Amino acid sequence: QVQLVESGGGLVQPGGSLRLACAASGIIFSAYNMGWYYQAPGKQRELVALISSVGSTNYADSVKGRFTISRDNAKKMVYLQMDSLKHEDTAVYYCNAASRYSDRNFWGKGTLVTVSS
Repeated sequence: QVQLVESGGGLVQPGGSLRLACAASGIIFSAYNMGWYYQAPGKQRELVALISSVGSTNYADSVKGRFTISRDNAKKMVYLQMDSLKHEDTAVYYCNAASRYSDRNFWGKGTLVTVSS
């Protein structure tokens, strides 16, 4: 059974930092491109950052220079370091795993990040 379990969300003040983590199980982690997406209330789910199976990264323009995605293939973990957080970063953040070799695609249940003073 495939599971993606996010953690690390919470309430943080503007300008603060959070580190999200996603633990994967049930997949050959190194064969998957991993991503973080966010969904604000009333809005569609959007890409935050991607990291390929070999470590190349891609970011949404709105988070470039503030967020950093990383992965640890041995631990089957993917992380999102979020710095200089803004009110508009408030959303539920979802972990995604997309196979490099098939159409298998999995989502976590999300973790809520609230940026507020």
